[in-house]
Amino acid sequence: MPSVRNELLKDALSWGKTILFAVVFALLFNRFVIVNARVPSGSMEATIRTNDRIIANRLSYMFSDPTRFDIVVFPSPDRPDQLNVKRIIGLPGETVNIVDGLVFINDEPRPLRHDFVLGGISGNFGPFEVPDGHYFMLGDHREDSVDSRRWQTTPFVCGTDILGRVVLRYFPGFRNLRNT
Repeated sequence: MPSVRNELLKDALSWGKTILFAVVFALLFNRFVIVNARVPSGSMEATIRTNDRIIANRLSYMFSDPTRFDIVVFPSPDRPDQLNVKRIIGLPGETVNIVDGLVFINDEPRPLRHDFVLGGISGNFGPFEVPDGHYFMLGDHREDSVDSRRWQTTPFVCGTDILGRVVLRYFPGFRNLRNT
């Protein structure tokens, strides 16, 4: 009997080590490699819907800067306890102007592409002069988005506050969001 008990104890310890390793690995992976988030609002419809679950890559900007049209996760400037998901529109040093729902950068005569936008924007906004190290964000569902146009504390997101670039929606269903 003692040998059966020893074998069971050995097996239990082995399983315990495996489970502990898996839990520690998952926690570290979630803390340093990915952001696992739920989309809190409809501001990114039709690209991402309310309550979709997404994965953002924390390492995306380790060796490069964020680029225009990246979809990113960051703490809300007005509510730092809430994560926001928005699209980068204005880059550091640029001037963003919204005229009749079209977004213009640095007085360019042609507006930015807007094939991902659901609906338009009524009204004019700006000009917004994006400071160095900061970004101007808009939701894809412009009429239903609290974004750089409407934040109370600051219209910009500091680059160091960007947690990661959204790469995947995994619920409901999988969808690659790298190139949207």
